Amino acid sequence: MQPKVAYFSAEFGLDESLPIYSGGLGILAGDHVKAANDLGLPLVGVGVLYRRGYFQQRIHGDGSQEALYPQIDPAQLPVQAVVDGTGQPLYVAVPFGNRIVNLRVWQANAGRVPIYLMDADNDRNTDHDRRLTDRLYGGDQETRIAHEIILGIGGVRVLRAIGFEPDVWHMNEGHVAFLALERIREYSAQGVAFETALEAVKASTVFTTHTPVPAGHDQFSFELMDRYLGDYFWQLGADRDKILGLGRYNDKFNMTRLAVQTSAKVNGVSKLHAAVTKELFHKWSPDIPTQDVPVDAVTNGVHTATWLSPELRELYNQHLVYNWERHVADPLTWVKLEGIPDEQIWEAHQAAKQRMTDRLSLPNLQAVLTIGFARRFATYKRAYLLFQDLDRLERIVNHPDHPVAFVFAGKAHPADHPGQELIRRIAEVSQMEAFKGRVLLVENYDMNIGRHLVQGVDVWLNTPVKPMEASGTSGIKAALNGVPNCSVLDGWWDEGYNGENGWAIEGKTAGGRGYQDWIDGETLYRLLETEIAPLYYRRGEGQVPHEWVTMMKNSIRTITPEFSTARMVSDYWNKAYVPVAKRGARFTANHLQVAQRVGAYKQFVRNAWDRVYIQDIHLLPHAEGTLVQARVRLGKIWHADVRVEGVGSDGQGGIWKQELRPVTEYTKGEYLYEGVYGNRIEVWRQNNANVRVVPVSPDFCNDYELELTCWGTHWR
Repeated sequence: MQPKVAYFSAEFGLDESLPIYSGGLGILAGDHVKAANDLGLPLVGVGVLYRRGYFQQRIHGDGSQEALYPQIDPAQLPVQAVVDGTGQPLYVAVPFGNRIVNLRVWQANAGRVPIYLMDADNDRNTDHDRRLTDRLYGGDQETRIAHEIILGIGGVRVLRAIGFEPDVWHMNEGHVAFLALERIREYSAQGVAFETALEAVKASTVFTTHTPVPAGHDQFSFELMDRYLGDYFWQLGADRDKILGLGRYNDKFNMTRLAVQTSAKVNGVSKLHAAVTKELFHKWSPDIPTQDVPVDAVTNGVHTATWLSPELRELYNQHLVYNWERHVADPLTWVKLEGIPDEQIWEAHQAAKQRMTDRLSLPNLQAVLTIGFARRFATYKRAYLLFQDLDRLERIVNHPDHPVAFVFAGKAHPADHPGQELIRRIAEVSQMEAFKGRVLLVENYDMNIGRHLVQGVDVWLNTPVKPMEASGTSGIKAALNGVPNCSVLDGWWDEGYNGENGWAIEGKTAGGRGYQDWIDGETLYRLLETEIAPLYYRRGEGQVPHEWVTMMKNSIRTITPEFSTARMVSDYWNKAYVPVAKRGARFTANHLQVAQRVGAYKQFVRNAWDRVYIQDIHLLPHAEGTLVQARVRLGKIWHADVRVEGVGSDGQGGIWKQELRPVTEYTKGEYLYEGVYGNRIEVWRQNNANVRVVPVSPDFCNDYELELTCWGTHWR
């Protein structure tokens, strides 16, 4: 099966010449569509053409950041206008309360993959509405909800207008989740009941979350929802409360909640992030153990061809297998890396380093260990960690035998004043006499600057508060260029680090934030003083640091295939796109027969669940451990439609499960369940074990889709 995929994202980082991205989310989206092109997958992207993009950064002498928003002329961008069947520019209309906003459609391309971009700056709109798509992540809550209506509702209408019929709808973060409401509206317009439409939409939708903290998930007041979408709700075939219930949490409408409620597959962007997301989403279904919250992991990757230095590419063309770029994700592709002479690897890196210093107007760093730190200046990324002990840092950067230089780059959102204070502090330190030429700050960070840094520095530094880095990808870009990472074990590095391809900062103690900063800062200083700098300056014949080059090769060999977008998009294809496309086709076949059945069945279970009850639980000695008996009242629900099981802690952060089976029916709807737990009664109790009932169906996308659980309360 070759499903057609629509990939929705608030930003796309395709190239610095198209500045409609701010950071990691957009760069990932750009790399995703490029990999889809490389793999020949039928995917299209959907986003917004921001006329002023994300801001241009100017850093003044005092370290203050100025945000500039120059007007962007589409005629100067790598985009073209999309036309309708008559050859006229294509427009789609979207509802904004009691008015309509018209969006012009543009097309960018990642090879053969089109990305459709919407733009409100046209003469069909009022002056106010023309500014709706001015800035990425600019403005207030009203601007944000406007962007998300354009992305979700407008994006669906664009695909309908051009005739692209997706089998899978991929929501890249919750910003785009209104697309689910628009698809429900389409079904409702055909006379389909809301519950049936919801199941049909959910069956073909994938949601990827990138944010490990509650504050990063957009939410809107119900008053704002009513003002912008109140005239739209009635078109969805349900009352206002039912529609708002799809995203309701803490008296707000949460876009991530909406995305989860309308998706068949939900994933985080690293294994650690998936675990953190389970904890975050547990608040929505507190009766379900955190370990059972249905969030999968597809670890992020990067597009090798976009980020690899030309110097290394030339070496690979000479030494690796023919057509190696088509087989980046295959570990066998990198076997011949060991055969490339150390001298050639080192020369290629030094050439990339010289190119970096030339292009970024940095001082001559060829003979100096150079460490890069480039990313959004959010406080949790802890750019300040290096500056906790300036006396010690001074000794490190000015060491007579192994000096060190640090290059910083990054933007802080104009509303993020603590982030801007970090920039000011870095600028302040860089101007101190002891740190001139050793602490460097590059302004106006973008893809071009990022590309030069990941190719040219010697070590990549990443110091987030664990576990707040969902994945991170800049370190992957550095690693594939032979730049070892020195990073907190968070995000992708928690999976990528093996002890021979970089350095790890554990990043997790029992202390508070201040103590954690101190511990991690001490670890970083120690690594720089005793391991990183001495290894870098340990030279062999011809001044080649052979041990260092060995680590460079380890970094390339172990990280490039495993953390490529070729692997990542293949994972999405196999784990999400193909199964979700099959599910969507099954749910919509025969006039939505399965969707209708599942919607009705869920409603039946919800209505009957308050009568489900575990009357008592008996624990009896058994030859194989413990016989667990539970008397369960199911009421109108058939015993084949539930799973009854013992659940307990395994003492290692996980849980074990022991299924119980019905052996006796006492009265209609009341059963005795039994199962043998393979340990003693006291161990069952030590594990805080209990018996639960959950509704199940082969038509559910997971066993906890209804977020319903009944736990035992009576023991004998």
